Amino acid sequence: MKFGQKALISGALVGAAVAGGAVGASVLGTASAQSSSSSDTAATAPAPDPSQGGHVANGITETLLTGDSATKVTAAAQGAVSGGTVDRVETDAEGATYEAHITKADGSKVTVKINADFSVASVEDGMR
Repeated sequence: MKFGQKALISGALVGAAVAGGAVGASVLGTASAQSSSSSDTAATAPAPDPSQGGHVANGITETLLTGDSATKVTAAAQGAVSGGTVDRVETDAEGATYEAHITKADGSKVTVKINADFSVASVEDGMR
């Protein structure tokens, strides 16, 4: 093999390696862009609205109450926090059977925990 042929072959191999590296980098860049855009989408997903119920506490999904249970829990909660507005009533995942989230007349929030017999177990500051 002559010197000119060796240089031509070496140049071709170097060119192929550079082109292959560019293609590899391009593919990696695309994969990286795809994975970061999918994680960006997950990060910007809106949080569930807790006032709509169905949120998870202690690994248990709490459910909005309806019908007779909702009426009884509402009455018990209003008896415990007079002048308050019941925001929602639901099952409880933290010890009691039910809970009512209430906004008091002064604007502060409380959670009334209610037993299965619709008696008040406790009144806690904040929404839990």
